[in-house]
Amino acid sequence: MLSCHKDGVNIVLNGEYKGKALDEVLEIWGKESLGKRASEFSYFPILIKLIDAKQKLSIQVHPDDEYALAVEGEYGKTEMWYVVDCEEGAELIYGFKNRISKEEFERRIKDNTLTEVCNFVPVNKGDVFFISAGTLHAIGEGILIAEVQQNSNTTYRVSDYGRLGADGKPRELHIEKALQVTECNAPVMPYGKVGIENIKDGIKERNLAQCDKFTSKTVSLSGKYVIDKKETFVSLIVIEGELTVKWTDGEIASKKGDSIFIPAGLNVELNGQAELLYSCV
Repeated sequence: MLSCHKDGVNIVLNGEYKGKALDEVLEIWGKESLGKRASEFSYFPILIKLIDAKQKLSIQVHPDDEYALAVEGEYGKTEMWYVVDCEEGAELIYGFKNRISKEEFERRIKDNTLTEVCNFVPVNKGDVFFISAGTLHAIGEGILIAEVQQNSNTTYRVSDYGRLGADGKPRELHIEKALQVTECNAPVMPYGKVGIENIKDGIKERNLAQCDKFTSKTVSLSGKYVIDKKETFVSLIVIEGELTVKWTDGEIASKKGDSIFIPAGLNVELNGQAELLYSCV
């Protein structure tokens, strides 16, 4: 939904730069389009995905910046999950039930009993999970998640439940690296129906995550909403509904599933009935 990563860059869908890659457009616009906050990073800072898990995904972990830069040559990955929708009874893995030793972690990976000590969490629409680097996690089947993360593709697969890949062989695991970066304890961050809500002038905002990597919130729009951020760009993902996006030089209609990039310093007026995932740095 928002990517300038080498493994998959967004393509602009409308306007004078239609068909161009997002990183090309940002080069044309210049650093000012990202804002002062983004200039503190040596790379485009965030990456946003929609993950529609038809089956359970592998159990994995991401390293922090220090480890990832030293070993992988790119930044680590802290991320936030927002449950856009889910089937009844859906669940995911978020950390461990209780603290365990690295030795037990390694043994359970190798004897295929890891899930016995994982923290399985039933999920509902609107739940939030902040997944700092080092947190063991896995998305379960029947969950649609919006993921806001650092701009990194470094993932260490710990278990794939013994499944075979397209080549008929088990997919690669990254056990040694995972042992070095995983925090083998129960989650320390609150999760689920968390996030302070504010209602002003008929607009409801719910704070989902705020850290030195990114900030995210939901905005429930009914009418007009103005965005005029000089210090950062803004990413909007339309979760529900429809709206019109208007600025000095133009106007576009947006609907559920659309991704909108607003450069820093651009005054934009939104009008409509919609729920948005709003992210910036």
